[in-house]
Amino acid sequence: MSGPLAGMKVLELAQIMAGPTAGMMLADMGAEVIKVEKIPGGDDSRGYREPRVNGVSAPFMILNRNKRGIALNLKHEQGKAALLRMIDTADVLIENYRPGTLDKLGLGWDVLHARNPGLILCSVTGYGLQGPMARSGGFDLIAQGFAGLMSITGEPGGAPAKPGNSVADINSGILAATGVIAAYVHKLKTGQGQWVDTSLMEGALQQTYWHAAIFFATGTSPTALGSGHVLAAPYQAFQARDGWLNVGGANQANWERICDVLGHPEWRSDPRFAENTARMANLPALVDAINAVMGTRDRADWIAAFDAAGVPAGPVHSIGEALTHPQTQARKMVVDLVHPVAGPTRAIGAPIKFSETPCDITRHAPSLGEHTREVLSEYGYNATDIDAMLASGAALQSS
Repeated sequence: MSGPLAGMKVLELAQIMAGPTAGMMLADMGAEVIKVEKIPGGDDSRGYREPRVNGVSAPFMILNRNKRGIALNLKHEQGKAALLRMIDTADVLIENYRPGTLDKLGLGWDVLHARNPGLILCSVTGYGLQGPMARSGGFDLIAQGFAGLMSITGEPGGAPAKPGNSVADINSGILAATGVIAAYVHKLKTGQGQWVDTSLMEGALQQTYWHAAIFFATGTSPTALGSGHVLAAPYQAFQARDGWLNVGGANQANWERICDVLGHPEWRSDPRFAENTARMANLPALVDAINAVMGTRDRADWIAAFDAAGVPAGPVHSIGEALTHPQTQARKMVVDLVHPVAGPTRAIGAPIKFSETPCDITRHAPSLGEHTREVLSEYGYNATDIDAMLASGAALQSS
């Protein structure tokens, strides 16, 4: 692998989304990531029935590209011994079991650190390794509710709503990758590994910076504002004649330009709208007034007019529109891969660009146990040993 993390050896003992997101990011940046899956079944996301491409789970493929894959039964002594042999020379082990599971398997931090003092163990859990809920399981939905995200999402006065994406899973995976890289820098300086941990709860709670600032300052919890901003207006989606667009009036200068573009310069001095504090206090009236004007022209016309005036504005895209947009393509945020079963597929590209050590996405998501023989042979197992492990159920090789 190329990329700034070339040479880093990562074992991914994780499934579904948070842990695999961390592993994928490290792999995209050049780390050698070996995904270690359980027997039977492998990563639970392989079982997501729809959508599938020629029988292969699309959710699994999109999070596990650029990794090699082996399948081990860690409840079998030979399977556990194989993993320990791999850990001896690994830089990183990523896991997202419930706290205590690795200990039950005989693979706890004390065991791993004693074998490889330079190992970075990265744990992604529901609520973190300390606290009264440390042993509780976590899912993205539960974490979003716990962190307050569902109370600030949706329309004013509506039922609790979650953001459409898995923000707790994805962000905790990003935090995990960030923590691993920081710990790796420390290891390169000192040779010392450490235990890095984050959680779905913290990944969700971190997203509430502005809302937390309001609570800390006032003691009042903000509530849902639809697409509106908790601190500035107008800063939300408005409905044009043929669709929705976002307009960013996050400062006074932009607000005054918006008034001119909309043909209502008198709004600059209207006491309801003249200052941001007044606009926030009169937000329903402000939104109704702007929508009444927006509905007279098409979205593209408004975006062109706002662009010409220097006001940030843009369309509210569908996922398909976003993925096929020329800007998305120019930034290489969609990549083509060929899977041996699914055939030609596409995936989200690397969201970080490097001028000297670019990310390289060339490897399809592995079939369950696709690289078991290959990887075990690299760690000193001969063909007879591997055959015995496969026969005993300690390992699995895809056909």
